[in-house]
Amino acid sequence: MISLKHVSKWYDRFQVLSDCTTEVKKGEVVVVCGPSGSGKSTLIKAVNGLEPIQEGTILVDGIAVNDPKTNLAQLRARVGMVFQHFELFPHLSIIENLTLAQVKVLNRSKSEAEKKGLALLDRVGLSSHAHKFPSQLSGGQQQRVAIARALCMDPIAMLFDEPTSALDPEMINEVLDVMVELAYEGMTMMVVTHEMGFAKKVAHRILFMDEGRIVEDTNKDDFFNNPQSERAKDFLAKILH
Repeated sequence: MISLKHVSKWYDRFQVLSDCTTEVKKGEVVVVCGPSGSGKSTLIKAVNGLEPIQEGTILVDGIAVNDPKTNLAQLRARVGMVFQHFELFPHLSIIENLTLAQVKVLNRSKSEAEKKGLALLDRVGLSSHAHKFPSQLSGGQQQRVAIARALCMDPIAMLFDEPTSALDPEMINEVLDVMVELAYEGMTMMVVTHEMGFAKKVAHRILFMDEGRIVEDTNKDDFFNNPQSERAKDFLAKILH
């Protein structure tokens, strides 16, 4: 579903991604972890073209993301993205946040878009908040709305960029519960997170990054029980402790 081959990226002279190669199969959940500044968020944003790359190729469902001929707007409509800070439109109600892209991008009727939006709000446990505004919801509720908004577009894959890092600890589980359910339903997912409990529960594979490189790309049991690199061992000793 997602293929990265020899992907490299620079900001001026500073290299943020270095020769990154990996694949995510349909229905697979891949957790991307590593220390701050290791390139995790840049990597996941490169998958749908939010961060342009200078070297290598990225394919999503066979479409070359970094080909100038690719319609990135169309591609992004098929790849759901959930950010650290929700990115909801503050001046629109919750249901309007969920229907806008469906109407503008997918050309759904307003009634069809609302029906879809309400069904997904119900799925994330927020149907009673449809006509509120984002500022009236907690951080955890806003992030669940952001997940519902992405799902409204019927994505073929979902990308999560540290979706719980801006939340109070007691709000984290309500977001992770929705993500766990998605994973069990077979959604293809790439998740940048420090939530190792989530990784142990639903990840098929772990990508461990450091200094812009993929240092380890292995199944979760091997990563947690027998990390190969000293850097991963050090990271796990700190984060699991």
